[in-house]
Amino acid sequence: MDYKSYYCQIGDNYEQNVREIWSEQKWEEVEIAYLKRRQRIRLNLVLKRLLDVAIASLGIVILLPVLALIAVSVRLSSPGSIIFRQQRLGKLTKPFEIYKFRTMIDGAIDRGAGINTFKGDPRVTRVGRFLREYHLDELPQLFNVLRGEMSLVGPRPLLVQCLPTYTDEQKQRFLVYPGITAWEAVKGGLSNTLEQRIDLDIWYVNNWNIWLDLVILFRTIPVVLTKEGVYVKDDLSNKVNSK
Repeated sequence: MDYKSYYCQIGDNYEQNVREIWSEQKWEEVEIAYLKRRQRIRLNLVLKRLLDVAIASLGIVILLPVLALIAVSVRLSSPGSIIFRQQRLGKLTKPFEIYKFRTMIDGAIDRGAGINTFKGDPRVTRVGRFLREYHLDELPQLFNVLRGEMSLVGPRPLLVQCLPTYTDEQKQRFLVYPGITAWEAVKGGLSNTLEQRIDLDIWYVNNWNIWLDLVILFRTIPVVLTKEGVYVKDDLSNKVNSK
């Protein structure tokens, strides 16, 4: 599931919201405490990785014709690269490069609403609109899963510049690998407020197990088909058009 809004609000009050950036040693300490608190989770971690590799590998093989068709469609839709790459925060805030099919015109991030998008955003191509509505632009992230940078299920990966806006409690969402789909995505997605999505992420980190991941994967199917929670709750188009 894609974040058309990025779990942080960077604006005029950004400097007031900057918080401590934890060191690598601090993250190791927090992770050790987390694993001690959830002692029974270690076997689930092994099973989670095996499930990730198995489903991602099978998915890539089965979807090869679909991936090829989408790649051609993106190439023909507008000038620019087929794959959109961007630095995101992974487990313990380690950055990685996320892969997505490009859905917007080249250089879109420097125009209009910037990192945010909204229903009817003119920067989104015709093909891109279809890919976004059915989350097909996320399929290249199966390769991120195989590379060990993401999981099938986990909090969605954030932009690097979002990190300083998080409180110590909210940083818990980085204790697991980010996912292609998420608990918050099947609980309303972007129709929830920013605070609600973060709370759902934190709940997932503190309660997840392999069975919950399977439930989320199955619940993702109807969410995708019904295009639930694709856009942010507050329609940004009104804000952009008022400028």
